Amino acid sequence: MLVHSWLKDQSMPQILPTISCPSDLSTLSLCELEQLADEMREALCSVMSLRSAHFASNLGVVELAIALHQVFDFRTDRLLWDTGHQVYPHKLLTGRNKTIHTIRTKGGLMGYPNPVESEYDLFMTGHAGSSLSTLLGLRSGDDLLRADEGRHAVAVVGDGAFPSGVVFEAMNNLGRVQGKLLVILNDNQMSICPRVGGLADYLDRLRVNPAYTGLKEEVVKVLNKVPLLGDPVERFLTQVKESIKAGLHGGMLFEELGFRYIGPIDGHNIGLLRKYLRMVKGLSEPVLLHVVTKKGHGFEPAERDPAHFHAPPRFERDLRDKGRIAVMKEGPQRTYSHVASDSIYDLMQRNPRITVLTAAMCQGNQLERIRDEIPDRFFDVGICEAHAVAFAAGQAKAGLRPIVDIYSTFLQRAFDHIFQEVALQNLPVTFMMDRAGLTGPDGPTHHGAFDISYLRLFPNLIVMAPGDEYDLPRMLDLALSHDAPSAIRYPKMVAKRIPGERTPVTLGGAEVIAWGEDGCIVCYGALLPACVAAANALRAAGLDVGVINARFSKPLDQETISRAIKSCHFVVTVEENALIGGFGSAVLEMASAAGLDTRAIHRLGIPDHFVEHGDRSDLLADLGLSAEGIAATCRELAATSREESTKPPEAEYSHPASC
Repeated sequence: MLVHSWLKDQSMPQILPTISCPSDLSTLSLCELEQLADEMREALCSVMSLRSAHFASNLGVVELAIALHQVFDFRTDRLLWDTGHQVYPHKLLTGRNKTIHTIRTKGGLMGYPNPVESEYDLFMTGHAGSSLSTLLGLRSGDDLLRADEGRHAVAVVGDGAFPSGVVFEAMNNLGRVQGKLLVILNDNQMSICPRVGGLADYLDRLRVNPAYTGLKEEVVKVLNKVPLLGDPVERFLTQVKESIKAGLHGGMLFEELGFRYIGPIDGHNIGLLRKYLRMVKGLSEPVLLHVVTKKGHGFEPAERDPAHFHAPPRFERDLRDKGRIAVMKEGPQRTYSHVASDSIYDLMQRNPRITVLTAAMCQGNQLERIRDEIPDRFFDVGICEAHAVAFAAGQAKAGLRPIVDIYSTFLQRAFDHIFQEVALQNLPVTFMMDRAGLTGPDGPTHHGAFDISYLRLFPNLIVMAPGDEYDLPRMLDLALSHDAPSAIRYPKMVAKRIPGERTPVTLGGAEVIAWGEDGCIVCYGALLPACVAAANALRAAGLDVGVINARFSKPLDQETISRAIKSCHFVVTVEENALIGGFGSAVLEMASAAGLDTRAIHRLGIPDHFVEHGDRSDLLADLGLSAEGIAATCRELAATSREESTKPPEAEYSHPASC
């Protein structure tokens, strides 16, 4: 029998329901705080029994969140979480424990910090690495405005996010900032997958040096009494001081960049965390506190496999085995990510020049088999998207055929390098943009709503989107045989395939699914099955509407789309991208340049506002991008065209005298 319980021991009084704000922590004993941590983990498991959510990362920061909110007052102090998917414990402590069950649902709590929800959330931090720069800006602003001389500024940055280039850009400017600034390096040896790179190795060396943790507080008191003056004896003592510090820890990198480095310390020991946080709170200089945590802490399956439990399918625990068995409720389904990964793998088997690069998204992009079986041509660069693109450009210049496999929302971070190093040089780099379009419960920080607009700007770059599962492998094959940069976008959803005979994928060629006399739907991307369903429903109701699978937004199939514009009463373009600069805009530009009448063209897509989180199907329906919504738009346009056709010719061009 599978059950779920909020508490391991129902006889113990519940503490979490009594926490309405962080100030309620002040009266709790250490024992009570440890019980609170257990209850918070139970609350997180409760969420996972309802829906997929970020899990292992949140289990790892429960004690850290408790200690931070007990030592600091973040109604006035500043707190940023980088990346914000680890913010659930923070939400539990800041008045949202009663609504935590709504997280990642439409109208419910966001899965990331959200200033609309709480005064304790300052920024929506959905992308990694930017919080340190933002923190320096907050500190600088408070100093210049003299807003609060005693205000502290704190950022929690994961070790996976720390190698991001923007982190080092911020540290390079640390010297301009004075006052109370604390960066907590949350070191759990993971990004989503295990971290990679030289900084990861450096942090590993720090982790295995327990001497510094035990000696820091006592030794610092002695070392800091050594003056930093000018005579030979004092210079010698200064050198001894620095040598001792270097021997005690490897944190000189951070100290050379302007931090007082402290740690590493156990991030699951609330008492120790409070001790060190209170100590650094009294310092008036930038401090980097190195905290060692474990992703999935307190839930054994997540501890064993934190990558799988980053955001697993919803599950329940079998409490007969002390809750340690995770029973998945939903089996795996074949998504577009699987289709893309299988296609990449097959082509890499046939062509030794193909490489694949990702930015800490090996699991999300389903690239584990390539990583394990073809490791010499697999490159995980960590959360460093700009580096990934410039690195790929170098590989392409050397004669390789690199594939950059990155989520659409993260590729934006490499915009300039797509321009300068790839498109401008006309190098054959292939961009595979996973999670394009609406990503559902991840919300506005992760919706891939802009890539069509920002990629079709660049000369030389070919921009494609598969209409279904059939298109994707053939588009990748085309991209890797084309001597210019290419981009392919595909959504976070189960892969679908429309029935019937298909036409080959050729450069710039659209596919006519069916012609219609009344109107035509021109679809760009994986909403094609919905467009086909809409057209079928319209035909059943007596309206003959055709469907074109555009396949390319650059170059457009001008001949096919122009024919639809000329011959149909209305044309509806459908895309899962911002309307501004998107596929529909490309159609309007082409029609205008060709001197076609554009009045009958109607664009469906994402309007000029950020789309909130929610179930993907609900979000699409709200935007009129479901089969029903597309059909409704066609019916309205058909009715309008009939009305227009019955007007006297002069009425069509008559205007009020005031105009």
